[in-house]
Amino acid sequence: MELKNKRIIVTGGSDGIGRHICLTLAAVGTRLAILGRDADRLAAVEAECVAAGASEAIGIACDIQNPDAISGAVEQVTAAFGGLDILINNAGIWHKTGPLDEIPPQLLQATVQTNLTGLMQITQAAIPALRANDEGIILNVVSKSGVVAQAGQSVYTATKYGVRGFTEVLKADEENTGVRVGGVYQSGTNTGMFSKAGEDVPNHIFTEPDDLADVVVFVLSRPPKLWIHDIRIEL
Repeated sequence: MELKNKRIIVTGGSDGIGRHICLTLAAVGTRLAILGRDADRLAAVEAECVAAGASEAIGIACDIQNPDAISGAVEQVTAAFGGLDILINNAGIWHKTGPLDEIPPQLLQATVQTNLTGLMQITQAAIPALRANDEGIILNVVSKSGVVAQAGQSVYTATKYGVRGFTEVLKADEENTGVRVGGVYQSGTNTGMFSKAGEDVPNHIFTEPDDLADVVVFVLSRPPKLWIHDIRIEL
């Protein structure tokens, strides 16, 4: 698919993997709606995307834990762009590894709302606009934790298994609507996600976010007859 001028939402686009996806998409001339919580970071990434070649870039402050903010953001994007072609569900948070009873209840709730519930809610809000064109795409950036159970990740892994199931059902539900659905199952990525949760990990051995962004853009640019439903990315 030709990506130039495609109208795209990227959640969690102001930092980490999302920022690199936005910059890589900007380089091929897309129209980007960058969703995130930090207004200053959003403004910076918006400027970076315009400089990188985006046809248009707008930063929208949206807390994915707030259903009203989610629906409002989608309405704002579709009004500004006159529709929507691609939704990239990338926003996510990490909880420090450990036994379930050591995960603070508020963090448990935030992880589920951000990684799973909010993802479903923004997809629900966006899907009518995606169905309105011939090349709608939903791409969920999931994680290896949606495929492999690892000790100490009970809540995080539960959310990612949930996104994997959600992705599989969406494929079946949208099979005849023209909306293509895919999942990206990446291993550890060299971003600040772990350090934000107070986790000390050897980030330098992980996948570089630029490389992951290249894979995402490759998946999006495939022709309809060569759609990649799922992709696993290992170290």
